[in-house]
Amino acid sequence: MKTFTGKCLCEAISYEITGELGAIFNCHCSKCRRWHGAAFRTRAAVKSKNFKWLNGEKYLSKYKSSDNVIKTFCSICGSSLISILEDKPDFIGLPLGGLEQDPVTRPQANIFVGSKAPWYEINDGLPQYDELPPGGASAVRTKA
Repeated sequence: MKTFTGKCLCEAISYEITGELGAIFNCHCSKCRRWHGAAFRTRAAVKSKNFKWLNGEKYLSKYKSSDNVIKTFCSICGSSLISILEDKPDFIGLPLGGLEQDPVTRPQANIFVGSKAPWYEINDGLPQYDELPPGGASAVRTKA
């Protein structure tokens, strides 16, 4: 079984994922852009039961960014950590920037490009969706 580990910038908080990562997307929504201070956030869906904090959970801060999403971050260094999906408790959103290993799979699409940074040009050849595609994340398939 595959194991992934990750940590925040100051390394006070670390985590582990056992098993495969779910679908990976580049999210261009304004909230992800502000949360990460970047043109987009590359994130994967991970089964909640496959995720655990290894240490530093006492340094974890939370912010409810929308009706059903809680963003977590390190209270020492401010690193963006997981998103807790209150309406989908079996999954979390994991930003890939904190991983210490190659996630093996690659992004499948760019989502929420309807609110992308106006100064950023998407030229990676991946499908683009103004929001989530019809049918949600599971409707997007990798390129053949």
